[in-house]
Amino acid sequence: MLESMFRGIFDAETASVISVADFLLCVGCSLVIGLILAAMYMYRTRYTKSFVATLALLPAVVCVVIMMVNGNVGTGVAVAGAFSLVRFRSVPGTAKEIGVLFLAMGAGLIAGMGYLGFAFLFALILSAASMVYSRLDFGLKKAERYKTLHITIPEDLNYTDVFDEIFQKYAAVWELIQVKTTNMGSMFRLTYHLTMRQADQEKEMIDQLRCRNGNLEISVSRQESEASEL
Repeated sequence: MLESMFRGIFDAETASVISVADFLLCVGCSLVIGLILAAMYMYRTRYTKSFVATLALLPAVVCVVIMMVNGNVGTGVAVAGAFSLVRFRSVPGTAKEIGVLFLAMGAGLIAGMGYLGFAFLFALILSAASMVYSRLDFGLKKAERYKTLHITIPEDLNYTDVFDEIFQKYAAVWELIQVKTTNMGSMFRLTYHLTMRQADQEKEMIDQLRCRNGNLEISVSRQESEASEL
């Protein structure tokens, strides 16, 4: 009686039905995996309540979908198309957010196929690796050297190569990416992308730039990726 309640109305009589116990076991394991992944993401990361709550539920959602597909190729293609629509209905996130979403979907897929041990092992190994990378600030040292420089100069100063001598001393790579008039056209505002030779030489470089531009406004900020951090 219980199995007939959970049989699909379009299933053939010979079709195998997932038992309620197996279903609850897979979903329960997926929820635990989701909590592990959510805890991993919250470690040394700025997050929102809605994102971590969704992340905790995502493995269970994918697990149930995979169990319902159960080898049906046509249904699998339809599910893949439905998941792809989510990308166009959401705001693009950071690389870490997208990466952890793929991780959660992968863990849910493994659990939905019935390999619960592998699902836990997969989630634990990748969570541990992510936490270690965060603890070690993996990639931060290089990223700190990427700067965006905004500098204001008077209109009678030729900006073509006026700062090249200073940049050669403090920057490994520099590029003028924007020139904008300001203050009713009496000044230029230049924007450079720099790769500093050493991050701790920033103030020394600014002091020399101030002498060259007549002590007008200068601002330095961390360079943002043009591809929204991807």
